Amino acid sequence: MHVIGTAGHVDHGKSTLTYALTGINPDRLAEEQERQMTIDLGFAWLDLPNGERVGIVDVPGHRDFIENMLAGVGGIDAALLVIAADEGVMPQTREHLAILDLLAIPAGLIALTKIDLVPDRDWLELVQLDIAETVRGTVFDGQPIIPVSARTGEGLNDLVLALTDLLAQRPPRPDLSIPRLPIDRVFTISGFGVVVTGTLLDGSLSVGQEVEIQPANVRARVRGMQSHEESIEYAAPGRRLAVNLRGVDKAALKRGDVLGLPGAWHPTVLLDAWLRYLPEAQRPLEHNDAVKFFVGAAEVMGTVRVLDREQVLPGEEAWVQLRLDAPVVAARGDRFILRRPSPAATIGGGVILDTAPGQRWKRFRPDVIERLRALRDGDPSQVALINLARQGGPVPVEGSGLSSAQLEAAEREGQVRLLGRGRWVMHVNAWQRLEERALRTLERFHRAEPLRPGMPRDALRGQVGLEPELFEMVLAEWLSSGLLALTVNGAVRLPDHQVRYTAAQQEAVQRLLREFARAPYTPPTAAQAREIVPDDVLISLIEQGVLVRISDDVLLTPDVLREWIAFARATLEQGDLLTVAVLRDRFQTTRRYALDFLERLDALGITRRQGDERVLASGQWERLLQGT
Repeated sequence: MHVIGTAGHVDHGKSTLTYALTGINPDRLAEEQERQMTIDLGFAWLDLPNGERVGIVDVPGHRDFIENMLAGVGGIDAALLVIAADEGVMPQTREHLAILDLLAIPAGLIALTKIDLVPDRDWLELVQLDIAETVRGTVFDGQPIIPVSARTGEGLNDLVLALTDLLAQRPPRPDLSIPRLPIDRVFTISGFGVVVTGTLLDGSLSVGQEVEIQPANVRARVRGMQSHEESIEYAAPGRRLAVNLRGVDKAALKRGDVLGLPGAWHPTVLLDAWLRYLPEAQRPLEHNDAVKFFVGAAEVMGTVRVLDREQVLPGEEAWVQLRLDAPVVAARGDRFILRRPSPAATIGGGVILDTAPGQRWKRFRPDVIERLRALRDGDPSQVALINLARQGGPVPVEGSGLSSAQLEAAEREGQVRLLGRGRWVMHVNAWQRLEERALRTLERFHRAEPLRPGMPRDALRGQVGLEPELFEMVLAEWLSSGLLALTVNGAVRLPDHQVRYTAAQQEAVQRLLREFARAPYTPPTAAQAREIVPDDVLISLIEQGVLVRISDDVLLTPDVLREWIAFARATLEQGDLLTVAVLRDRFQTTRRYALDFLERLDALGITRRQGDERVLASGQWERLLQGT
């Protein structure tokens, strides 16, 4: 599926042409319909003769709404430049054309509208000559200029056939397994909740997936999806998509946020880039000039740091670093637009080369310029390795940009690590940063919680920012290498960490353990234990496996627990009855302890209750030894 976008001067008939082609009025706002002028983005779709359904993004042409236009054209496959025959090329025609060129929109067609208002064919010929001259050197250079009338229908079939031929030559969007949806609309539907829309890039989405919206930093789940008002379960890259989200408030989201998989995309306020400064710019671009920055559907203020010259003159190219006033989500290779805030004007654009440079570069450094040039012009494998080095976690090998042979060579040279039986890859620099983050996190945890033997796995996973499956894969590598270790209860610790009690705490611990040794089958309850040791010390003993919690009230030592497990197991496996009374009488304990032990077996699925008896269910006895 492809998406096309309209472009052109105000009142040149973009929305009217869209309606004539699709039967859908893209002007959804009451004010737009009253003023007969597109103010915000509109959306429609068209069924082509070859059976493909294409999305249409209708953008405003008035100069006051150029910035709304920019939110819609970033994800299109082709542009339809609309020029009215009675007026010809106008100021916003040229500005839209410059924007499309800066964004490197891959394909385009020209619709010469309102031909019913120009009966003079000589005038039409002059307008077409002027258009051909205007678009020379752009994506529209050499493309046919198709005269149409939305009012009479003349030329519409020719336009549809030309669009069909144009889009048939466009390859499908690549699936890099890292989906992102730049959000261009956020709204709610009664009974369904929050809906966001955008054009899906770089990967697929499915109903039920957990997603993360950045830089809002909220998580949600895909409740449902629609494409052109049809419900779908799966969406491939390149689709216009409406995503119904569960677990998020509308107030938390805005246009410009990006929906993706958890942990996949990271906001940034610092970007390295290559800039093309338009010849039409009214004055030079100075170092630290304020600009409006547009990428995807996002718009933020920022400043431009010019790295390779004193100033950028109109028509020049430059290496720059952009410092943004608010975070955005972007990818290396994304196209961006710069506008001056006052007087408002488009002044340039270019290509993002690095979304995480990590530092503000000093100006005029040859090594920095060489690095940026390599990012822009380097061979694909070199660029892929640079991109991998900036990732925060493992990347699927199919989305790494490297072939199997290139991955093997990079691994031999110590540049990457292959994980998960070769399904995932990380640059060694990214791996080292991830290791350092885990070590720092555990060091802080051990300082803050000296009585706890280890950090819960989920807590550490949240700090290093990995999905559960990826975290367990990475953790296995750290454990096998000896970088980290596990406690008896499966928490994570530094290998040299040990719980150390004060003299008073140690004395209280010994007193409590003597009570457990004195009456092993009717030991102190949890409440009684807290009268002997502080709560944090009791938690520490449980987390170290010195005591095992059976229920909120019952604690046992591991030795007693093993005795009870061995008796229960032998009793069941030889076909004898296992009841509260049987366990109570065998160990001279109380009904309370026996009942809590057997109910714990039931809760873990080891046994199943039938009346007053227990029968064997899973037989996974080791689960009980892990405590609660």
